[in-house]
This record gives sequence, structure tokens and C-alpha cells, in this order.
Amino acid sequence: MYDLVIIGAGPAGITASVYAARKKMNFLVITRDIGGQAAWSGDIENYTGYQFVTGPELAQKFEEHMRKYDILVKEGETVTGIKRENSVLTVTTDKVAYETRSVIIASGKRSRELGVPQEAKFKNRGLTYCATCDGPLFSDKAVAVVGGGNSALDAALQLINIARQVYVINIAPALVGDAVMRQKVEASPKAVILNNAKVTAISGENMVSGIRVKTDSGEEDLAVEGIFVEIGLTPNSEFAPLTRKNAFNEIKVDSSNQTNLPGIFAAGDVTDVPEKQIIVAAGEGAKAALSAFRYLSQHKF
Repeated sequence: MYDLVIIGAGPAGITASVYAARKKMNFLVITRDIGGQAAWSGDIENYTGYQFVTGPELAQKFEEHMRKYDILVKEGETVTGIKRENSVLTVTTDKVAYETRSVIIASGKRSRELGVPQEAKFKNRGLTYCATCDGPLFSDKAVAVVGGGNSALDAALQLINIARQVYVINIAPALVGDAVMRQKVEASPKAVILNNAKVTAISGENMVSGIRVKTDSGEEDLAVEGIFVEIGLTPNSEFAPLTRKNAFNEIKVDSSNQTNLPGIFAAGDVTDVPEKQIIVAAGEGAKAALSAFRYLSQHKF
């Protein structure tokens, strides 16, 4: 029987684990991987204390901090459900079940798919959802970034330094990311921005060789060897169907990170807290751990 189970090890989950360790709680962390979306990010210039740091570097610092406390981490496990019986919560994974008195859901989000034919066929065959992970594979090649927000601009900026040409395919009338990032992309001679554009097909034999894009002027085939999908994220909240959610399937929490279910807290991008930023997720993870500690202190089990 654990005091707390933390689901996820991104900025929110790792920060929650550090706070839980400092409170001497009996807990464990369940996660498919460590670092979360922070590990996918490119250059980070807005995390306090670091004027500049890359996403993988920051994720490594997070992990080092967590490992300092000898925290029990069940890596490579996927949570499939949470149920309550009296005051006991059972967190079930694809491998085993854990009993606990409280839970923090910090499972983050995953990339939204394009939803076009052949998408599944070309995954990891030229089509990817992580520029930080796979960008170096496309040195001196033509690539496409699908999206127009901050994640798409971040990917484009990384690829401008690697690829020969970068098409930015944006379904909206204009790019909507931060002004500084927009200006950098727009100023690059390698970038070709297509607004009001939608990918309708992917072509190739074993690997991506092109995409078809529909614009206001008709359809156009672009010869690219890489496609980076950056069209938004979907919350990893399916395993908690009883928690109250908003229209985007984000878990609703109050100012103390409490869900509608006693003893179940949530933090980070999986929640309805506005502004999906690394520093916000970390702060929410700290709050959730402190709230879980307070909950355990105020209840008899």
C-alpha cells in the first residue's frame, strides 16, 4: 500500500516526485518514458534560471534531480485504469496493479495525428512527430512541417539548421505562434510558408517521397523526404474515465489540483490549466504533491 502513485514523469510528474520525496512519502512513479514533452522541445529560452537550454538537456536535469532521491520509478509501464474501493485506489498498468491512498495524474499529452491515408504506413519512414528526436536524420533534405503554432515553429527553427528546405504547411490564414518565433521562421530563406493549406495525401514506396497539399489555388504536390506533424496534442486521460473533463478531454482541477474524485489529483498538460508551458507544468506538479500530502494528513485510513 503506497501513500501516493504518480502517473507520468514529465516536468509535472518529476517535480511532484521531488516534493513527495522531500515529504518522506511512501510513493512510486509509473511512466512510459522520462522527460515527457520537454525532451521533445528544441531551444528553450523562457525557463527561469536558464537563459538558454535545449529540451533534452533540461529533461536530463529533471531526471538527475529525481534520481538524487532514489525514487522508485516503474519505467516502461502504461497505466490502463484507476478504480476506488472504499478509501483504497487501485492503479492498474499493462503489467501489474498498485494499491495507494492517493494519485497524481501527470500523464501529459501525445501528438495528434494527421488523419490522412497512408499515415500509419509511413510512421518512422519519413513521417515523425518529433523534430528534436528525428530532425538530424534529414540533413540537406527537403522536409515539411505541418502546423502553425509554437510547436510547429519550434520544429521549423530546428530543421532550418539541418534541412535544405522547410515547407511550413499551416491550415490557418496565418501563423499563430509567438512573434519572436514567427519572425525567425519568416526571415529564413530556407522556409516556405503555405497558409490556408491542408495535407491530403502522402506518397512514396517504402519511405516518404512527397505530400499533396490543398490550398486556395488548388492542389499541389511537394517533393519532401520528411514530414513533421505538429498540429496539436491529445491528453493522455483515457485511463481515468470517472474524472471530470472539459471538451478537449483535459482533466478539470481546482486551484489545489484536486479532481472531482477525493484523493485523485492532476497536474500539467493533461489538465485544463491554461498555458501549456514547461515551467507551468513544473509548478502544478509541486502544488499537486503538496495537496496530496495535505489530503493524507487530514484523513484517517
